[in-house]
Amino acid sequence: MVKLETLIDRTRSSLCMTSISVRYGINLFFYKETCPAVKNILLLDSEGKRVAVKYYSDDWPTNVAREAFEKAVFAKTQKTNARAEAEITMFDNYIVVYKFSQDLHFFVTGSDNENEIILASVLQGFSDAVGILLRGNVEKKEALENLDLILLCLDEIVDGGIVLETDANVIAGKVASNSADSGAPLSEQTISQALATAREHLARSLLK
Repeated sequence: MVKLETLIDRTRSSLCMTSISVRYGINLFFYKETCPAVKNILLLDSEGKRVAVKYYSDDWPTNVAREAFEKAVFAKTQKTNARAEAEITMFDNYIVVYKFSQDLHFFVTGSDNENEIILASVLQGFSDAVGILLRGNVEKKEALENLDLILLCLDEIVDGGIVLETDANVIAGKVASNSADSGAPLSEQTISQALATAREHLARSLLK
């Protein structure tokens, strides 16, 4: 059996041209019709409450509908063991991939005909990038204190439902750089440490 992480690595190469095309406007309509699409990305706490969420679909047109989905998907998955590896489930005609880390629950949702490996690569990229940006302290308190970084992280991963990037080192590096350049209200120590950590992880991955 091929490990999920191996399949994710293989999938990243197929996402590369899509990311380039979306960022630079090459055949954008074609890619919007054919490339993988994400319905939402959720970061919830251990009680199912929101920490950071992004919706890229009108399937949930109101905040009430969105909160109902979040509570339902949390209730369905909270008793599973998704800490060592990501899990995949079908829920309400959607594919949901999810992973838990301490008191944070990460979710990525796609349509029922979406490639679950691509959704899993988005999940892994998001959770790993958050781990880098929070310097390994992947817990609710730290996440709330650095919420701006996490929201920027989501923006680097998906735009309008289209997957842009799944490499955690690249995502974290861009977030840290953009935060420093924009003068976001984050501590200089947080930004510099996150950027340094991202560079260290990237260097290690290149040496493998």
